[in-house]
Amino acid sequence: MATALETRETLPVTLDDVHGAAERIMGAVVRTPTLHSQTLSQLTGAEVWVKFENHQFTAAYKERGALNTLLQMPAERRAHGVIAASAGNHAQGLAYHGSRLGIPVTIVMPRPTPTVKVTQTEGHGATVILHGETFDAANAHARELEVERGLTFVPPFDHPHIIAGQGTVALEMMADAPGLDTLIIPIGGGGLFSGMGTAARGLNPAIGLIGVQAELYPSMYARVKHVDLPCEGDTLAEGIAVKQPGAITSRFVEQLADDIVLVGERHLEKAVALLLQIEKTVVEGAGAAGLAALLAYPDRFAGQKVGIVLCGGNIDTRLLANVLLRDLARSGRLARLRVRLQDRPGALFHVARIFDEQQVNIIEVYHQRVFTTLPAKGLITDIECETRDRAHLERLMAALGTAGYEVSQVELA
Repeated sequence: MATALETRETLPVTLDDVHGAAERIMGAVVRTPTLHSQTLSQLTGAEVWVKFENHQFTAAYKERGALNTLLQMPAERRAHGVIAASAGNHAQGLAYHGSRLGIPVTIVMPRPTPTVKVTQTEGHGATVILHGETFDAANAHARELEVERGLTFVPPFDHPHIIAGQGTVALEMMADAPGLDTLIIPIGGGGLFSGMGTAARGLNPAIGLIGVQAELYPSMYARVKHVDLPCEGDTLAEGIAVKQPGAITSRFVEQLADDIVLVGERHLEKAVALLLQIEKTVVEGAGAAGLAALLAYPDRFAGQKVGIVLCGGNIDTRLLANVLLRDLARSGRLARLRVRLQDRPGALFHVARIFDEQQVNIIEVYHQRVFTTLPAKGLITDIECETRDRAHLERLMAALGTAGYEVSQVELA
């Protein structure tokens, strides 16, 4: 990442372009709030300001860049329609504003795309084509259809109009929270960072700009730091799980970013859970990446006035439930205890009595007599239970041990 003035190049988007985008999309996207979080500030040691882009109609900031792009298309191109490859928020933002403006929208999605995302995109008025097993295959097919049908391809991040639209997020943040020291911005393809970085540095040349990526998909991190890292795996932050960052956006990141940090899945899960518990707001993994960075690197941001963006809130409800339950387990409020018993009448009753004495709620009980290395008269019982906190759980385990039971906790991976 360049820092010397003499190495800086002229980038294709300026602060004036971002202001122009803001005027263009005004009234058609939600001016989402930027609010100070007292609890997150106490938790992280930074003064945390939160931008709620998950409050957009399609629950993501992607609307901004998509609309800015559509509004600058010539009338004849609008009439022919647009096409994009996306299985996520770009698809919904483009579909929604395309339908609102009377522009035909075609979205190519990989065949494994969850049905809910297909139906949501179709619900916004787009024609959805399922093609290929991967995003790359869907993207290649979209480029073929672009030529065959005379459509205009709208990329998800690597275009000046997209970048300028996304930059309007920073204009609003800095108007609502003057004096921010640092912005922590999620990076997938780099469109959000490019736009926000351009706007923020244009308004305050001294502001710190930190990008954040999932450890499993460090594509931009690897590019700007000139290292070779794998990009694969099932990340909670699928919205920023991009294997190949944009050519244009990479130039912005290399010039504007003070650094890029990586966050693991545990911090992403914790951030999603905390935002629901503390801010009472639902975010997807990518939307929680900024808070995950604060949790992972508290010393780096301690005492600073930090702005984070909840860039999206489209998370599968079953996945969200799993994240919340896993967070309860890691905090000691939900546990599975494995207890060795003798297979005789009253054995489970005596164990349950200890749970009652310790005021621990039993949720589920699983007996295992066959698939065990114990003698034929022995059995393993897994008991899922709910405690107040980890100290309460430890008191329960101590009481079971005092009563002569062999007990262990089944840990999460």
